[in-house]
Amino acid sequence: MPRRLYTCTPSRLNTWLDCRRRYRFTYLDRPAPRKGPPWAHNSVGASVHNALAAWWREPYERRTPVVAATLLTGGWLREGFRDEEQSAAWRDRAREMVSSYVATLDPADEPVGVERTVATRTSVLALSGRIDRLDRRGDELVVVDYKTGRRPLTPDDARSSLALAVYAIASSRMMRRPCHRVELHHLPTGSIAEWEHGDESLARHLRRAEEIGLEAADADDAYREWAGPAARASGRTQGRAQGRAGGAVPAPRRGEGASAEDGAAVAVPPEIDALFPPEPGPICSWCDFRAHCPEGRAASPDRLPWDGLPTAEEVPG
Repeated sequence: MPRRLYTCTPSRLNTWLDCRRRYRFTYLDRPAPRKGPPWAHNSVGASVHNALAAWWREPYERRTPVVAATLLTGGWLREGFRDEEQSAAWRDRAREMVSSYVATLDPADEPVGVERTVATRTSVLALSGRIDRLDRRGDELVVVDYKTGRRPLTPDDARSSLALAVYAIASSRMMRRPCHRVELHHLPTGSIAEWEHGDESLARHLRRAEEIGLEAADADDAYREWAGPAARASGRTQGRAQGRAGGAVPAPRRGEGASAEDGAAVAVPPEIDALFPPEPGPICSWCDFRAHCPEGRAASPDRLPWDGLPTAEEVPG
């Protein structure tokens, strides 16, 4: 029997690289362990992304900075902030961020896609993902990714991004146009980190994605084998459905022998746990599943839900 393609997104592949235990909690354990409280910086990022996507869907005559600010205000997410005062202050900052950014755009320069899902296949992977914005510049496509984090970005961030490379490859294959340029638009500073890939550098990223996918697929298969026939059947059914939709394969439900208290992590035998080891480090402070990982708690301090927001000194202007 030919091996089933590993259906994934760049986010799933990067989660495997970052921490295999978090990968298991996110994609395999069902029900998934209860997550920690929402993060305020994620609310900022999601609010900004949603406003920019909605702005491009407006008629041409309404694509103004004022409308962008209005969209941000109307769609503001309040989760994770210390209190209403902090939320309001960040809403105002995000509103200025969005209106300043769209003032640099040509509203008549219609993107090829906004929040566009792209997908491609190799002999190993069925890859898909959603692009913030896909531009056409001359005869080529350009992948644009919005960023709202506290750290300014560099061309090396754009060059090394597996996600951006995958988006470029999938966009080129779907649209039948070359796509080599990828850009990270950092809204807090108004800066753009860009990289022009060659065919070989894109091919290297794709080979790396296949290597990661093979590792993760082997671990997934072992987990499903342990979980039982019901889990394997569920995985095949969901895999076919998600494959047709171009999305990632949700994990199978647990079979007989997998048990967890309400909201707790699934108890797995040592041989399965060994396939999904933790990667303790500073990033563990920000993990949604920190409460279920003793190694992560020992490696880094607890964070409050709003600690990911830039300080006053870090906010541009």
